[in-house]
Amino acid sequence: MTAPALNPNLAAVFAPPVMEARRWLAEAEFPKERPLLNISQAAPVDPPPAELAKAMAEALIEQPDSHIYGPVLGNTDLREQIATDWSAHYGGAKRAQITPDQVAITAGCNQAFCTAVMTLCAPGDAIMVAVPWYFNHKMWLDMAGVESRLIPCDETMLPDLEAARAAMDDRVKGILLITPNNPTGAEYPDGLMEGFYDLAREHGAALIVDETYRDFHSASGAPHSLFQRPDWAETLIHLYSFSKVFRLTGHRVGAMVTGAKRLAEAEKFLDTVTICPAQIGQIGALYGLRNLHQWVAGERDEILRRRAAVTDVFARLLPDWQLLGAGAYFAYAAHPYDLPSDQLAQRLVHEQSLLALPGTMFAPERPEWAGARQLRLAFANVDPQGLEEMGRRLAAFTP
Repeated sequence: MTAPALNPNLAAVFAPPVMEARRWLAEAEFPKERPLLNISQAAPVDPPPAELAKAMAEALIEQPDSHIYGPVLGNTDLREQIATDWSAHYGGAKRAQITPDQVAITAGCNQAFCTAVMTLCAPGDAIMVAVPWYFNHKMWLDMAGVESRLIPCDETMLPDLEAARAAMDDRVKGILLITPNNPTGAEYPDGLMEGFYDLAREHGAALIVDETYRDFHSASGAPHSLFQRPDWAETLIHLYSFSKVFRLTGHRVGAMVTGAKRLAEAEKFLDTVTICPAQIGQIGALYGLRNLHQWVAGERDEILRRRAAVTDVFARLLPDWQLLGAGAYFAYAAHPYDLPSDQLAQRLVHEQSLLALPGTMFAPERPEWAGARQLRLAFANVDPQGLEEMGRRLAAFTP
């Protein structure tokens, strides 16, 4: 008997990198004097603040409608709050105008990205992706039969606008930017964002901007002025996550902000996949937006303190390494060894009790993309003392 067919697009996709890294741990033993230091994943490990958790628990008991289906595009009160807050945040001196019908709530930012691609692309179309990529974006494009049109970043980890211009054609339906970036931590300047917006608009493509880590940007105020464009809703697709800012990773709450006509198409996809976003997570996100401004400011200050500590550690302890980028939750570095980064990462687990992700998980396996010389270090869950220990272990490694 012949086995049922497998979708060839799905079968060809690489295995989830974080799961692969966890398998390395299962094969390792860590001496008592050198416990595991895990800098592989950026998800918060602490629970949400107590008052937010209390609000969610009370809703579970006291709000009967928290147990039933809600609107496919998300609860009205949360969409209204996002529209109000985003209009103020991105407006600057000229207030941006975002309305609730331009906001959709999704099951995390990954689903927001999948939804955006579904509204843009048929199989055979292309999305422009900067390398290093975020692996879940690449995985979804491959599954969907959508080409990842790869463009390089410069030595400061900023995507090359002129390379993108040269690679643009009618098959490209969108340009994807992540800022602050995963995996590099790079923060894209407004002028560069404007340049990519203009490129997308000139060719009738969308600009997809993933701002999962926006709340930890080193600059205060609006990170870009794209929402101030009078035609922003025709070109911009903004993606956001509540997972990091309020520690709601397990509740899967994200958002997509774009034109109402596109969201009408997105509704078809979301109704088919999730029917509606989870109620309790939405209630938590709304509580956070309304009540946790000072708490978020404190979280941002702590992340910036850890970013400074990472930069200092590389300057003092790792002179042979090159820190390519650092920001939000991530540092991205080039190592000095004649050893591919996937082998280096596995040896660091066994020899230094240190788990980081190799650049080979964020780039094609070709020398020109340099993934074999790079590592991603997710530092958000490690305090400055732990980052000092990270530096000592990296410095102690001998190839």
